[in-house]
Amino acid sequence: MRILFMGTPAFAVPSLAALVEAGHEVCGVFSQPDKPVGRHQNKLQPTPVKEFAVTHHIPVFQPVKLRDGSALAQIRALEPELIVVAAYGRLLPDDILDYPARGCINVHSSLLPRYRGAAPINWAVLNGDAETGVTIMHMATEMDAGDIIDQVRTPIDPDETVETLYSRLAGMGAELLVKSVAAIAAGTARRVPQDAARMTLAPMLSRELSPMDWKRTARELHNQVRGLIPWPAAVTELGGCRCKVFSTAVPDERTDRAPGTVLEAGRNGIKVACGGGTVLRVDELQADGGRRMRAADWLRGHPISVD
Repeated sequence: MRILFMGTPAFAVPSLAALVEAGHEVCGVFSQPDKPVGRHQNKLQPTPVKEFAVTHHIPVFQPVKLRDGSALAQIRALEPELIVVAAYGRLLPDDILDYPARGCINVHSSLLPRYRGAAPINWAVLNGDAETGVTIMHMATEMDAGDIIDQVRTPIDPDETVETLYSRLAGMGAELLVKSVAAIAAGTARRVPQDAARMTLAPMLSRELSPMDWKRTARELHNQVRGLIPWPAAVTELGGCRCKVFSTAVPDERTDRAPGTVLEAGRNGIKVACGGGTVLRVDELQADGGRRMRAADWLRGHPISVD
């Protein structure tokens, strides 16, 4: 099938690669514009999807606007039968959604209608969900509201971080996408309407989510840490030093000390009292202006007194 692919981050690369490997004719790739990087923001960093496309000699388009007619003109020139979207980061206007003969489909990293929006993987972890998955859906005007073609489920380990789940879902999405495209080609693809009453949102992340409130339970804080890696990261103050926290554990311990009290600080990490009498162990952190390191190593330069 002749396919136009739209995607930007690393999550989308396995889906693009799977379409190429399956023998589909990927006639072009739309990706977000390159972003400036470096200390002086004077170097442009191509997106992971663009890097893959260039390596495989697939034409790349990076329109700044999608609603002025120029993007639609490019799409018409490419004449795709189907548009596949995976974490593109832009909403498609109706004139683009209506163009391909076989429509537009999306690879979405949640079990829709749960977690419509920009950060479904993060919110599944932040909320301590035991399960998530990937949905392939027909695209509609409303964000992530289209009919479902297929879904695949996977458990979330209580200690799994967003980074590992992100990679796992990317691979699962690629496999499901190839299966769904084959169903579209055969005319057997399903259209299962979403139950809007079960819809939840997964809004964009912000630094407002970062501060750790030690009155919350250890499990809730653990979910916060593993759900905000690598950005914006959970943030707290330990021994008078502001730190980003990157790895924690929930030991099977109880305490009657006030939330926020440091209970232990040594080679086994930093244990802190939390809400409900629970305890959180900080294993890896990064002080402002410092580098990411094990808590035991950090304590050598930042000793904390334990009452």
